[in-house]
Amino acid sequence: MDNALRIVVVAPDLAVIDPEDEHALSQAERSRSLRIGLLENGFNLVATLPADVFLTERLAQLQPDLVIVDAESDARDALEHVVMATRDERRPIVMFTNDQDTSHVKAAVAAGVSAYIVAGLSADRIRPILDVALARFQHEEALRDELQATKSALSERDAELHERTAELHNRKVIERAKGLLMERQNLSEPAAYAKLRQTAMNKGLKVVEIAQRMLDAAELLG
Repeated sequence: MDNALRIVVVAPDLAVIDPEDEHALSQAERSRSLRIGLLENGFNLVATLPADVFLTERLAQLQPDLVIVDAESDARDALEHVVMATRDERRPIVMFTNDQDTSHVKAAVAAGVSAYIVAGLSADRIRPILDVALARFQHEEALRDELQATKSALSERDAELHERTAELHNRKVIERAKGLLMERQNLSEPAAYAKLRQTAMNKGLKVVEIAQRMLDAAELLG
C-alpha cells in the first residue's frame, strides 16, 4: 500500500470527556491508539472528523483515498453518516469497533464497508487490514466498472436492434403505400414514391407518416 494515501478518520469528539466515564475514557484511548498506529506506519492522516451532517461536504473538500470509521456504541449511526457521505463518490471504508454486537456487520458490508474489524486493534495489524481493504475495494470497483460497461454495450446493441427493426418496418409501410398508389392511380414506382415525398414535404411530415396515413385511410374505406 502507498503510504501517501490520504486517510480520514471519522470518530467521536474526544475533546470533552467526563473523567468519571470509564467507558468513554477507554474508547478515547483506543481511538488515540488507532491514530498513533496510522502515524507510526507512515500513513498520511489528513483529518479526524465527527460523524455529522457536514461529513459529506468535508470529505468532498479533503478528497481522502480511504475513510476509517472509529466507533463503538454509536457504530451504526456513524456508519450511516459515512455511507451517505460516500454514496456519490465511492471510497474504501474500514470500520474499527469494540462493539461486540455484530448483527449489523452484513448490512455494513453490503452498504460499502471494505473491512469491519471488531476489537483486537493494535498498531501491527493496521497495515495488513488497510492493504486488504483497499485491494477488496479496487476489485469491487473493477467488477462494478465491468458490469456497467456490459450494461452499456447491451443497451447500445438493443438501441441498434430497435433502430433496425423500426427502419425495416418503415420500409415495409412505404412499399405498401407505393404499391397502393401504383395500383389505384396507375403510377410507376418512381412516380408513386415522388408523390408520397411531395405530399410529405407539403404537410411537413415524414414520408413514412404519409404512407401510414394512406394505408390507414385505405383500410378504413375498404
